[in-house]
Amino acid sequence: MLTYPGIKEDVYATNFKPRSGFRAELGLREDDLVVTIRPPATEAHYHAPESDRLFEELMLVVSEIPGIRIVMLPRNARQAETICNSYPRMSHDGKMIIPSQAVDGLNLVWYSDLVISGGGTMNREAAALGVPVYSIFRGKIGAVDQHLAREGRLQLIVDPSELRTKLKFIRRIRPYQSARRNSDALQAIVSHLVSIVDR
Repeated sequence: MLTYPGIKEDVYATNFKPRSGFRAELGLREDDLVVTIRPPATEAHYHAPESDRLFEELMLVVSEIPGIRIVMLPRNARQAETICNSYPRMSHDGKMIIPSQAVDGLNLVWYSDLVISGGGTMNREAAALGVPVYSIFRGKIGAVDQHLAREGRLQLIVDPSELRTKLKFIRRIRPYQSARRNSDALQAIVSHLVSIVDR
């Protein structure tokens, strides 16, 4: 069996180049503290109710942070409606934005100051790009997320109290390109392919 160091997101994020003007396209200012939130997958077979409790507490925490702008990425229209109805003030005053159409995920992650998600690809993309990322997923944690947590590239939130102690709401200084340029995974895959062709 052939393996490579890192995760698949390290492979395709290696050549990522951020698109200038992306924040403005979403109605975000440069001085906004941008937090991208992906709610738990409430309709998935792997959903755990503890994730919902973490999400509810998270929304209380972020509602208290001045200067914050939340880009909320509901998983479907029903969840979007539920979130808007549950947090009408944040919806109406512009503190929370729910994009009306699909957005480029890598650019959104890159232009965020931190990412908080109920699990999935977005967490791993943030880790690959070197963006601070926190998981509120409380089901069985997969091997990849455990690996990222051990490396310090992903913070696992397991208790509501940790939302007030672990989360760092700090504007990050973004270099022109990804802070984590992990090309080892891609180089290993290319080397494997070359060796196979040469046989």
